[in-house]
Order: sequence, then structure tokens, then C-alpha cells
Amino acid sequence: MKQLSPNFDLVETPKLLRIWVWIQIWAHVICGVCTLSFAFPFLDRRNKDRKIQRWSKRLLNIFHIELVVQGAHLLENTPHLIASNHISWLDIHVINTFEPIRFVAKSEVEGWPVFGWMAKQLGTVFIRRDSARHARQVVSQMVEVLNTESICIFPEGTSTTGDSVLPFKPNLFESAIAAKVPVYPLVIKYLSKATGTQSESPAFIGDMGLLESMSNVITNRNLVAQITVLPASPKGQVSIMDRKQLANYCQECIANAL
Repeated sequence: MKQLSPNFDLVETPKLLRIWVWIQIWAHVICGVCTLSFAFPFLDRRNKDRKIQRWSKRLLNIFHIELVVQGAHLLENTPHLIASNHISWLDIHVINTFEPIRFVAKSEVEGWPVFGWMAKQLGTVFIRRDSARHARQVVSQMVEVLNTESICIFPEGTSTTGDSVLPFKPNLFESAIAAKVPVYPLVIKYLSKATGTQSESPAFIGDMGLLESMSNVITNRNLVAQITVLPASPKGQVSIMDRKQLANYCQECIANAL
């Protein structure tokens, strides 16, 4: 496993400012828990999405992360599947700031304190990566969701430092074939404002804990999160492509973009 450099960016956030950021984060999380507990049960899907987008945008602001989106015009205003590379727990909030969407996440996320509960309330579908039988059940759930809503998956099955993409696991692409929806590859990059180059501070890899990863992002602020939407799998071809072909198409598109 690649080790992260101890100095991700050129200037570290001063200690007092780091403490203030932590206070803002936990206050924001508490507000999110209250919204999910007391407001969400009474909201329709559209207003839920607005709340999700607003909360995610505020979280990026607290971390001082600027969002840049390229290729947004390519997305159709109908249910679709997004296949993204995976770097960090931040990916979900970056994507939700751009377009509120349902996610498929590894089952370990469900056990995270507070954040796991929040993910569950937001309709995240959890998958046990080591169980083929459970993957088939998740695909069935995804097909139902894709009838009315879009879904984002991270087919690498794990997170990376972001300088390359791992082979995509094809199982979950079966849902797009069954639901007859387009599949869009999506590239996420985190760049340092100080250097303009890739920053590894958001990378959530190996045995790193969530709080440790959050601390890395706080210590090395001034990031740009760049999302690039790539052309969907050839129109009209999803129904005649198998899941492996779809996975390979998305993987190659993202690898070329990286």
C-alpha cells in the first residue's frame, strides 16, 4: 500500500484554526442529525435533496474545499447510474454538493459512529464486498431505486490515493442493464490550491481511521475537489452490453482522464 507523505501541501493550518474547524464540524454534524431526525420524515424527495445538497455544501465550506465541475451538461435529467473512482469519505459529500444522489457503500460504513447512521437515513445501500449472494440482493434493490432515482457506485471496491484507478468490479453494473438506464463514468480529483497538483490529504486508505483522515484534511486545507462527468456508455448499447463490458468502459474512461 502506498504510504502518504507527511507533508501533503506546503502550508499547515494553524493550531487554533484547526480547533475552530473541529468545533464547526461537530456543530454541523449535530445540525444534520437533528434535520434527519425531525425534518426528513415530513419532506418529499425534492426537498430532501435540497437539504442534502445544502448540508454537503456547508461541510465543504467548513473544510475550505472549493468544488469545480466539468461536463455537468452531459447528465440527462432521468435516472442514471454513476460509476466513480474512490479516494475518500469526502467523495460522497463532494458528489452530493454537485448532485444529490443515492449511494452504494461498503457495509463497514454503516458501523461508523454518527456518520454511519446518517448514511443509512439518507438511503445508502450497504453491500458486503465478500458476499456474492449479498451482491445479487443489492443489485435487485438498485434496480428498484433506478426506476425513479439515480445511484452512484464506487466499483473499485476500495479507496486509493487517486493517482490511478483499480480494476472495476462488474457485479453492480448489472443493475443498469436490468433497469435500462445510462451509465456515466465520473472522475474525482483533489488538488492543492498552493501547488495546483494532486493532494493526497483526503486519501482514506489502508488502516486509516475516519477521524485521522478528517484531521489530515483539516491540517492541509485549501483544496479543490474537481469532478469530471464523462460521456455515458454508448446510447442504446447498455441493453446489449454485459456488466463486464460496462465496467471496462467506465474504468478505461476514468483511467484515461486521470
